[in-house]
Amino acid sequence: MRAYASGQLRNVVLLGHHGAGKTTIGEAMLLQSGAIDRAGSVDAGNTVGDFDPLEQRHRYSISLAMLPVEWGETRINVIDTPGSPDFEGDMASGVHAADAALVVVDAVAGIEGGTEVAWEYAERAGLPRLVVVNRMDRENANFPRVLESLRERFGQRLVPLALPVGQATAFSGIVDLVAGRVRAGVSGEGAETPDELADEIEAAHEQLLEAVAETDDDLLISYLEGEEITPQTLAAALAAAMDSGQVIPVLPASAKEGVGIAALLDALAAYAPSPVGREHATEDGSLATTGEGPLVAQVFKTTADAFVGRLTFLRILSGTLRADAHPLNVQRGQTERLGHLYIQRGKEQIEVPELVAGDIGVAAKLQHTLTGDSFVGSEAESVRVAAIPLPVPAYRTAIRPRTKSDVDKLSTALARIREQDPTIRVERDPDTAELVMLTLGDAQVADVRDRLAQNFSVDVDMAVPRVPYRETISAPARAEYKHKKQTGGHGQYGHVVIQLEPLTRGDGFEFAQKVVGGNVPRQFIPAVEKGIAETLPDGPVAHSPVVDLRVTLLDGSSHSVDSSEMAFKIAASQALRQGILDARPQLLEPLVRLVIRAPSENLGDVMSDLNGRRAQVHGVEPAGAFSAVTAEAPLAEVQRYAADVRALTGARGRFSLEFARYADVPAHVQEQVLKELAADAG
Repeated sequence: MRAYASGQLRNVVLLGHHGAGKTTIGEAMLLQSGAIDRAGSVDAGNTVGDFDPLEQRHRYSISLAMLPVEWGETRINVIDTPGSPDFEGDMASGVHAADAALVVVDAVAGIEGGTEVAWEYAERAGLPRLVVVNRMDRENANFPRVLESLRERFGQRLVPLALPVGQATAFSGIVDLVAGRVRAGVSGEGAETPDELADEIEAAHEQLLEAVAETDDDLLISYLEGEEITPQTLAAALAAAMDSGQVIPVLPASAKEGVGIAALLDALAAYAPSPVGREHATEDGSLATTGEGPLVAQVFKTTADAFVGRLTFLRILSGTLRADAHPLNVQRGQTERLGHLYIQRGKEQIEVPELVAGDIGVAAKLQHTLTGDSFVGSEAESVRVAAIPLPVPAYRTAIRPRTKSDVDKLSTALARIREQDPTIRVERDPDTAELVMLTLGDAQVADVRDRLAQNFSVDVDMAVPRVPYRETISAPARAEYKHKKQTGGHGQYGHVVIQLEPLTRGDGFEFAQKVVGGNVPRQFIPAVEKGIAETLPDGPVAHSPVVDLRVTLLDGSSHSVDSSEMAFKIAASQALRQGILDARPQLLEPLVRLVIRAPSENLGDVMSDLNGRRAQVHGVEPAGAFSAVTAEAPLAEVQRYAADVRALTGARGRFSLEFARYADVPAHVQEQVLKELAADAG
């Protein structure tokens, strides 16, 4: 692979709905450029982008893939990202590493949930966009309908850059509205313009010219004065308009047939911005990409290769990174030894001597570096690039190793998996002692399970986590227990009388004593308190922690020989258990605060679903075509809410979740919960 200057690079992220054909678009680009001599297919499991065995088995992308395409005097670093919301983290990483977005839309289905999510990511990142309407060869493909829906949803700045020649099985080429010529077949060679398209072409050319002229004062004057606008002038103004986000070109294509792909590559090379001058946020401000400055790079993805080992994907934001360099990892305070640098194409590594500013490459076998870390040339430069804005996981799954061997290997295996996918979180629930994994959805859970088995020989069961209930009391009660045991020699004797009182939610536990007359010797009172404290984590109702109560030691008795600290601890523990059962025990459940962002058209379904989950809605605020719903719901009802909210909103809904407080479980629900807990224990 030849060397390219920074200005000759284009970093383009492929975005779109799951199944819209992003990987096939990437494959067609590689074929068109000569990087491969035969196109693979997702169904056959032999594409360059989907090289992971799990991707080939499931027939969809799980991780982002680099697909560098050499086209003319440019190298287009295509970043193919997953469309599934369960693997949205790699979409976020791909967007963070790119300078422009290529949004793929199905010519039949049109705008789908994943289209809107992709658009939102690109919008937040401020990326210039180009839209390709793919699968124009399919029956019922309709470019004008899709274009109109795109303009209605995302604004009038979307304008056609080309028109299709024929549709469905008759799709044979495109009309380039800048050059004013037909590009037929896979090669994109010139052809005669069909007479029946003359009026449509003229109208579309005028629409493109008007849209671009409105972004350039000199061009607008020439246009209004009726001067002829040359293709070269229009192309230069279009590049500037796309870079500023004022114009978003739309192209028809068929990745499967290869029609329109040459025009797409031409458009990316001509109109997508180079990385030079692009601003990147840092913790202290911003940094512009330039080859003249000191070295600054950021890691946006970490993977593992069976032969090479850990692969670290990085983008050079400033300066040049050479293969013999020893850059400093700012976050870890560690220097890394590189040795080799590569351009990655699918699973293939193409070794290069250096990476220039704006380029994307791979370093192998780094010891300390993880996704999101920043590299600088020396300790004198302490630039920290802003963190990658990854989605927050909320889909809860309990991981249960099957054997002792699996337990021993699980921690290390999960750490390796989390290095490759930082959207996965793992925590030990202090109340249930379960190992709980948080992901973006069930497909990601299945992927983790498969990787544990395939890569680390760790077999686990995945289940809905146990809810960390707590117990309390709702009425005062008095309890007495006498622990008396004679076994020959010294016996055991401890006798306590305690008073239980409920406290306000969140007040925890209090202990007091009002013993008079020395009935419970002073030296045994700490043992009484300790016996009660040690019983609190395992309540008598649901074996859950007991909270929000005051226990007062009122009275008791002792034996001059047989009384001991242990005897009084046992007596206090048993008195507490008995007292809780007499004090109208109440189960408490964790409530979480939900903020749901859903399309307004789906608001009724979301609200109805929340009502069925015992949620309390606190407010609804409109936000354009979406509505933000704030609610509190029991954790037991929303542990798998990620999958449900997508189903309710056509994959367009998103939500955040955080712990709010503990609250009483309703009586009818408490009865059912206790039955289920008893069944699980049995």
